[in-house]
Amino acid sequence: MSPNHARTELRRRLPRLIFGLVLCGWGIAAGVASDLGLGPWDVLHQGLSRNTGIPIGMMAIIVGLGVLGLWWPLKERPGVGTVLNVLVIGIVIDVTLLWLQTPDSLSLRVALMIAGPLLFGIGSGFYLGVGLGSGPRDGIMTGLARRGWPVGLARATVEIGVLIIGYVLGGTVGLGTVLFAVTIGPLVHWFLPRLRIPDADPAQTPPPGVRSAR
Repeated sequence: MSPNHARTELRRRLPRLIFGLVLCGWGIAAGVASDLGLGPWDVLHQGLSRNTGIPIGMMAIIVGLGVLGLWWPLKERPGVGTVLNVLVIGIVIDVTLLWLQTPDSLSLRVALMIAGPLLFGIGSGFYLGVGLGSGPRDGIMTGLARRGWPVGLARATVEIGVLIIGYVLGGTVGLGTVLFAVTIGPLVHWFLPRLRIPDADPAQTPPPGVRSAR
């Protein structure tokens, strides 16, 4: 790919990347506001947040930067999307939670719980569909997989581990956690091929996506 083509592709893909990350941030914020349970990594972020007083979005950024540090020994290479993932999602979570509070109505809380994985799934489709780098947490899984770990085992080991740590620290585990775990894979699987942006150069093959944006 020529430098000019690469710059053109970046300009073409970046708005969809940012939009996808914003949707992911809104999805996580909806889950926090529902107070009915979060995905494994966000249970960890929330638990750390409650113990340190650092807002959950900022804590997600801190953890994301720490996870990126683990890419070096695993020989993973971050992309533009990987770095923006760490920053944008955390900022969107904290900004959204400035006005989005937990409703008194259980039906509204359930609606937020359902909206969380849906927004995150659509956002992941946009984000991964531009092919500018996987989420920082997925890099740990792919790095372990290249060292002989089955992908499913690597993902289960990491996500169960962070879920347990987050729960012990006071993160919210509940129906929303189960809903996220059950639905996020099928949602991303459905949205990704429909939202993947085709390359402007037919000779170029779009990079493959991964299961989630985190």
